[in-house]
Amino acid sequence: MDYRIVLLKGDGIGPEIIDEACKCLDAIGEKYGHQFLYDEQLIGGAAIDELGIPLPQDTIDACLASDAVLMGAVGGPQWDSLDPSIRPEVGLLGIRKALGAYANIRPAKLYAPLADACPLKPERLGDGLDLIVCRELTGDVYFGKKHRDADGTGHDDMNYTIPEIERIAHRAYALAAQRRNHVTCVDKANILETSRVWRETIERIAPEYPDIVTDYLYVDNASMQLVLNPGQFDVILTGNLFGDILSDEASCITGSIGMLPSASLGEGTLGLYEPIHGSAPDIAGRGIANPIATILSAAMMLRYSFGLTSEANAIEWAVDTVLEAGYRTSDIAKPDEATVSCAQMGDLIAADILQ
Repeated sequence: MDYRIVLLKGDGIGPEIIDEACKCLDAIGEKYGHQFLYDEQLIGGAAIDELGIPLPQDTIDACLASDAVLMGAVGGPQWDSLDPSIRPEVGLLGIRKALGAYANIRPAKLYAPLADACPLKPERLGDGLDLIVCRELTGDVYFGKKHRDADGTGHDDMNYTIPEIERIAHRAYALAAQRRNHVTCVDKANILETSRVWRETIERIAPEYPDIVTDYLYVDNASMQLVLNPGQFDVILTGNLFGDILSDEASCITGSIGMLPSASLGEGTLGLYEPIHGSAPDIAGRGIANPIATILSAAMMLRYSFGLTSEANAIEWAVDTVLEAGYRTSDIAKPDEATVSCAQMGDLIAADILQ
């Protein structure tokens, strides 16, 4: 079967890591009899340099006509001086909105071979770390009204409607039902009216899922619990701002932000898949980027957009096997360990898929 995938390579290390993910997808296609048809489009700084805007209409149209979108990263210091309304990050927010992607699914898993890279003491890890942050993606302060007064005072409007909260809640409970039946709602309901609406909505929905345990944490406590006892979490359900921060914190516990994928999903099967890290301009072009987060994002694409569970498992198992064999990119290697390049890591994972 043919699958149409738009590639948004973006900036910095984006093109390098996308190339390695495509290498692994091609191995899947060869092994399982699929064909992945790639359509490369512009976004972020690359689009600004060529067309003067971070998100061209042609990119939006191509993404909407595709079966899935695989993205690298956007941004870099050469665009930092631009007006905020046309910076590369606007392209990322814009494509999420254009796709109606309201649910950002960010798994955080500590692979056993990388346990030494975790900054936490072993006794803090318990049975390990395997959680998902289910982050609402289209509301909160990122999309609220913004204003600056004449005296320089800044305003960012944090708001959520009940239907926005309801739909991300149902997504989180569906994820928990496939995992360990536990949802932790994270908010700041003791202070923020937006969070009180959030918590009241979750409290009303939770009884619809009697087999799933629901508990509630304020975001400051949740951030502490992530480092004190991360094994207690299964699915963390939270808003856009808190989810952005907590998922980055969770990524550090896994040993490297270069290991974590993400999926941004809407109502249908069309999704946007990307690593959670940035464009890393300081290492761009040096061949040392870690492509695993992007490769695992491709696995999420196979699972969530294409319904190819066996194929997604094959990628994830190949990553496990390569790590177990001791291969490391520089970000996950010990000081005395030999490392492989970005392309070599892609080669190793693709070769294992084909075995």
